[in-house]
Amino acid sequence: METWIVVPAFNEENKIKGVVSELNRNGYTKIVIVDDCSRDNTSSVSSNSGATVLRHIINRGQGAALQTGIDYALEQGAEAIVTFDADGQHHPEDIIKLLQPIEKGIADVALGSRFLGTSSNTPLVRKVFLKGGAAIFRLMYGLKLTDSHNGLRALSRKAAKKIKITQDRMEHASEIVEEISKHQLKYVEIPVTITYTDYSTQHGQKTSNAFKILLKMMINKIIK
Repeated sequence: METWIVVPAFNEENKIKGVVSELNRNGYTKIVIVDDCSRDNTSSVSSNSGATVLRHIINRGQGAALQTGIDYALEQGAEAIVTFDADGQHHPEDIIKLLQPIEKGIADVALGSRFLGTSSNTPLVRKVFLKGGAAIFRLMYGLKLTDSHNGLRALSRKAAKKIKITQDRMEHASEIVEEISKHQLKYVEIPVTITYTDYSTQHGQKTSNAFKILLKMMINKIIK
């Protein structure tokens, strides 16, 4: 399958070169970095690393960056799309495991889970929130998940065309789950490794934001 890797990035000049290099080393060369109006040299470093770079002229958030990258990949003829973080938490070796059920037609969406394996060093507080969020997803959308917010996922072309991300910021993760349920897409969870470092913890989503995301998710559900 022609696979594109979509990487949303904001102020990631220190990590993005290594991320692109590791993806290349694992055989992935069709990479689009969506620079969400970084204040540093994320765009130039990404471009010099050989990736395609799209840039938002205003900071819109990770959800919007993902949708921009997914739209671009579809325009380029992608048969499968993998979303991948820019901070070094994800491991390119996991991508092939996500793509296999899509290539075999078993699933339209393969969602990474840090809780099905044993090698992710997830902080305890974050683990509680993520598992709690997964339980709420089951109640609200009927999807049996173990991990509620994992940015490492693979979409078939069919799924990528059906799933529409309208939540610009971090609420997009719950919206993707809702879209899977809404369109009755076949899904699987795949064990992946998430490696937390001081850098990724500082640059990633704060655990406290989970309260805000949960509240917005519930309000959106009520409104709809």
